[in-house]
Amino acid sequence: MARLVLQGTLLCMLRIGLGIPDSEGFLPPGPHNCPYKCVCTADLLSCTGLGLQDVPVALPVTAADLDLSHNALQHLRPGWLAPLSRLRALRLNHNELNVLGRGVFNNASGLRLLDLSSNALRALGRHDLDGLGALEMLLLFNNHLAHLDEHAFHGLRALSRLYLGCNQLASFSFHHLHGLGATHLLTLDLSSNRLGRISIPDLAALPAFLKNGLYLHNNPLPCDCHLYHLLQRWHQRGLNAVSDFTREYTCLAFKVPTSRVRFFEHSRVFENCSAAMALGLEQPEEQLHVQVGRSLRLHCNTSAPAMRIAWVSPQHELLVAPGSRDGSIAVLADGTLAIGNVQTRHQGVFVCLATGPRLHHNQTHEYNVSVHFPHPEPEAFNTGFTTLLGCAVGLVLVLLYLFAPPCPGCRRCYHHTCHCRRWPRTPSPLQELSAQSSVLSTTPPNASSRKASVHKHVVFLEPGRRGLNGRVQLAVAEDFDLYNPVGLRLQAGSESASSTGSEGLVMT
Repeated sequence: MARLVLQGTLLCMLRIGLGIPDSEGFLPPGPHNCPYKCVCTADLLSCTGLGLQDVPVALPVTAADLDLSHNALQHLRPGWLAPLSRLRALRLNHNELNVLGRGVFNNASGLRLLDLSSNALRALGRHDLDGLGALEMLLLFNNHLAHLDEHAFHGLRALSRLYLGCNQLASFSFHHLHGLGATHLLTLDLSSNRLGRISIPDLAALPAFLKNGLYLHNNPLPCDCHLYHLLQRWHQRGLNAVSDFTREYTCLAFKVPTSRVRFFEHSRVFENCSAAMALGLEQPEEQLHVQVGRSLRLHCNTSAPAMRIAWVSPQHELLVAPGSRDGSIAVLADGTLAIGNVQTRHQGVFVCLATGPRLHHNQTHEYNVSVHFPHPEPEAFNTGFTTLLGCAVGLVLVLLYLFAPPCPGCRRCYHHTCHCRRWPRTPSPLQELSAQSSVLSTTPPNASSRKASVHKHVVFLEPGRRGLNGRVQLAVAEDFDLYNPVGLRLQAGSESASSTGSEGLVMT
């Protein structure tokens, strides 16, 4: 018995080492209901680029992401998504679909992403998108859409991104967005269409967060003054949809395709537009300034009582009762938004959305909240103490001045400074003339002055050629005795020698 067991073990090891094929029971089982040539892994099913003209009949029920792009699909049968209850993303781009039909997406209540771009769709009917209540992103760009039903997006209440660029749409209803509503919508791409008629009041009434994601570039828009002022205001506010595609915003100056001009570069076309036209286009934002750590309450002011009020935060989070996810923002029962402890993350534009039967249309109200840190308060200045101190110091100085005699050394220094320091002064022309014609006296006026100036040395220098007219000028020289003036030398210029000789020199 032991020998048989050993032989069987050796035989199995030999077959595994030599790679001998075993029976089907030893092979790993393939994915359940995986279509031919498709890739099935975990919850992903990819049948891209296989040239399929029809959707495979058997699809794995575990698929959450289905990719049927880059095929030749021309139609979709109703109810084909019934087995795929876990489906979250469906990619049908780059096919040949020209119509959808009613009931195509009836069993896709959990779908979040639907990509129908780069097909041949020409219109969207009222019930083509029924059953997509949880859809968040819809891609319809690069089709041939020329008509949208008035309620084509009626059931897409959770839609946040809608891409309709590169189609043939000549008009779009901004009043109700073809049944979509603006509660969650953040991106609406209408670029590269044929939009020539736009309701400016409906466009201006859109909430700020939707204006930030409303792309209208590369359309034959009219060169209208109201539209020009509206887009200029959006550009000044820095809305991404305008600031990111500034050069692509064009309009027709003469209703001719060749007369396209750029809104923000050819201002001469709009030089006759009065600034008064910009007034009343948009309701101005209410500016609020609040310090960090303070509390803030925002009220949704509407023209009539609203049945439902919601807010959109600067981070594009929809705020309904009880409040934000992090708990820092609360929405009260009356629709008031309350922030107990304001932080820097609360800075930005808060938008109130109000709906109700008494309101003629959905109303919005915007608050631009600026958050700043408190400035440090300066220290209190005690004026009473400083006044008393100043009076005391002044009284002490007065007493010192009246009763304290100055020291002798200070007195001698003061007199020496006052009597000895003489600042040079520039003589006036009259004084120069008087000095030239004065009588020189060698007799000292008194003994003290004689004693002080006995060692002074003076000499008569040669006068200048201009203005002295040959007269002498007194200056300090060496080796001159005040008591022996015989050695004085009189010098005169050669030009005025005759004048000196005629007039003479009088000495006493």
